[in-house]
Amino acid sequence: MCGIVGAASRRNIVDLLIEGIRKLEYRGYDSTGVAYVKDGRLERLRSTGRVSHLEELAREKRVQATTGLSHTRWATHGAPTEANAHPHLSARAGVEIAIVHNGIVENHDPIRARMKALGYDFASETDTEVMVHHVHSLVAGGVSLFEAVKSASREWEGAFAVGFVSNREPGVVVGARKGSPLLVGLGQGENFLASDASAVLSKTRDVIYLADGDIVEIRPEGIRICDRNGVFAEREPTRSGLSADAVELGPYAHYMQKEIFEQPGAVGNTLEMVANAQSLQPNLFGAEAGAVLARTRQVLMLACGTSYHAGLVARYWLEAIAGVPAAVEIASEYRYRDPVVLPGTLVITISQSGETADTIAALKHAQARGLDDTLTICNAPESALMRHSKLRFLTRAGPEIGVASTKAFTTQLTALSVLALVLAKMKGRLSEARERELIAQLRHLPAAMEAVLSVEPQVKAWAQRFQPKHHALFLGRGVHFPIAMEGALKLKEVSYIHAEAYAAGELKHGPLALVDADMPVVTVAPNDQLLEKLKSNMQEVRARGGELYVFADRDAALAEGEGVHLIRLVDHAGPLSPILHVIPLQLLAYHVAVLRGTDVDKPRNLAKSVTVE
Repeated sequence: MCGIVGAASRRNIVDLLIEGIRKLEYRGYDSTGVAYVKDGRLERLRSTGRVSHLEELAREKRVQATTGLSHTRWATHGAPTEANAHPHLSARAGVEIAIVHNGIVENHDPIRARMKALGYDFASETDTEVMVHHVHSLVAGGVSLFEAVKSASREWEGAFAVGFVSNREPGVVVGARKGSPLLVGLGQGENFLASDASAVLSKTRDVIYLADGDIVEIRPEGIRICDRNGVFAEREPTRSGLSADAVELGPYAHYMQKEIFEQPGAVGNTLEMVANAQSLQPNLFGAEAGAVLARTRQVLMLACGTSYHAGLVARYWLEAIAGVPAAVEIASEYRYRDPVVLPGTLVITISQSGETADTIAALKHAQARGLDDTLTICNAPESALMRHSKLRFLTRAGPEIGVASTKAFTTQLTALSVLALVLAKMKGRLSEARERELIAQLRHLPAAMEAVLSVEPQVKAWAQRFQPKHHALFLGRGVHFPIAMEGALKLKEVSYIHAEAYAAGELKHGPLALVDADMPVVTVAPNDQLLEKLKSNMQEVRARGGELYVFADRDAALAEGEGVHLIRLVDHAGPLSPILHVIPLQLLAYHVAVLRGTDVDKPRNLAKSVTVE
């Protein structure tokens, strides 16, 4: 999985292919490669280094070609070696075919056995090589590349997005998708294939998002698309709202830092329709939202990773503010459960990319059990989750390049807070005066976030103390416990320091055994009804020699002292406090990672959009 770029043009496209996958580096990868048709032959370059190394190889060879594919790989089948890197080739009897592939083909073993019986040799450990030999066997039998991919893909089980080129058909790129995202970029005298629009924004903003099951043939002069039933289909182009500047680094050292500081603007954009309104209306979530929310008796949220933490925060809001019972499930677990289905359940899927395989499968699992009232909260308008849900809310975070999610998380929280307020109003739990007060708080939220960002120099100073550590503990209570979980996740994602989060009241039930002077204890300490309880938990840490690093509201009755380090944020923000308190935790993770010299935007072993199980 990770990044696919393909091009069919009348000009040299090798630089374009490499530039395209550079735009996709944020997804995380461990190897990269390019294949191209030149003088009737297929050639390729592969590397387990960065895209910049691939670029050096291409420059040394002075590569020029008008048709080709490029790829960044995140290892699933087989270690991150050059032999396992994409593109993979199949070459026999003068027919040469190359493939790039995101996803997993689950039935690769029986197809592999068939290909071996036909005399094909395997040079890698990947499921991808099975696919290219399969297509080759059909092309060698006399059919076109397009027809071969159409036929072979009907047999492939699992989720995949693929691109193919062949020396027999210079000027042609063929793509197919099932589950994993794939799109076509429309140019002048050239057309493109990509797994993400950001890869082709410098060449075109006109894109076609392929439907599940589509097969596409791309030539310089045009394209043709066949749907899952084998029927030629028209797909409407979309003018991408992204700009090339939106995915540039600008004055920041890393994308993660840039995106942390973009959060006030992202939240402001997400709240645009709310901030300009006098009241909260259900149609913020879609035309059918009024009817759906009126019959909602409980909520089930499905998500993974950071998005799961957003759901955990929202559970507190939905129950405390709206009086609606709420449950949160890890999507990869829910999809294999046989859950009890209750009438009146609203299923909410939360995702940054909208293409997370486990979350898509969990949504389908719920729908198959009769849970038809669905809402997706997502940052990608054309994503699979958005298309498969009855209701939709687009978080307007803009492109998020850093693998560790920041602004996607705070915009998800913002959307979920609005949902809790809309449901509260519909359930008769929100007076007009309280509604006006909460809308005013939402309008103020971006400014409050800007104020919190001003503590960066203090957080940066704390990072010096964390840099040599190997473990850290994060504590929170109530609605801020999931924020502590998110802070721990961020630290381990980008700095590789082992970090765990606990509800502070659980300290004495086990984790207190770990506390000593070498384990920093980060505490989320808002000035809420649980602050006095939290102070007692903090004393438990100090009694064992632990060092406390406390993020507190400005108006909280807390003081620095021996072993207690304190950063004050802003006055307590009521229900919206979690959105503010996560920001310094993001900054802490970022600055610790910088000091430790890790690859902040592309942490090892991780990928941005997890489109495989």
